[in-house]
Amino acid sequence: MKYVGYYRVSTKKQARSGLGLEAQQQMVRQFAGSHGELVGEFVEVESGRNDRRIELAKAINTAKKAGASLLIARLDRFSRRVSFISTMMEKGVRLAIVEMPNATDFQLHIFAALAQEERRLISERTKAALAQAKRRGVILGQNGRVLAVTNRERAADFAKQIRDSLPEGWQSMGYSQLAGFLNDAGVLTINGTLFYPQTAKNLVRVLLSTHQIDHT
Repeated sequence: MKYVGYYRVSTKKQARSGLGLEAQQQMVRQFAGSHGELVGEFVEVESGRNDRRIELAKAINTAKKAGASLLIARLDRFSRRVSFISTMMEKGVRLAIVEMPNATDFQLHIFAALAQEERRLISERTKAALAQAKRRGVILGQNGRVLAVTNRERAADFAKQIRDSLPEGWQSMGYSQLAGFLNDAGVLTINGTLFYPQTAKNLVRVLLSTHQIDHT
């Protein structure tokens, strides 16, 4: 069997997803090595709520050309939405999930439906708990505001540390090009991972907003 590995990490902190990029890659590569051949790999840095997946489109195109299946570590790394999964299957996308390698299309629909319902229930419970706390006079959002300030300060300090690693004319570079340059230079993100277009964009935004370097 031929496989194309597809990995998705949230634009938020990877740890929040419960499954980081390295863990996904290890699962997919180990499975592909035991059951066939991995002919391509694609990494998506995008929220699971967003159906516009540029890297997924590339992965699907590669899989179709190679006669391969799309290999994913866990179903929720693909999507928790039944409609999204159904649409992909209707387009003829062959899915293989490492955690459930023998699952049929019907079973994948069921698992996706359960995950979608679980997410809805969690959201409802969270809203109810916040409403009760508000009625008790609890001031909501204080911890979040403190954390946001801390994160901004941390990001500004990090940007200052690596500003000398930026190439000349970085302002005119695309985010993918800038990410590639930083990766080639061995520079890691603030979380110790490789740069992607989104993280390069975040870095540029911080540098410009804090005026850490002259961008005129």
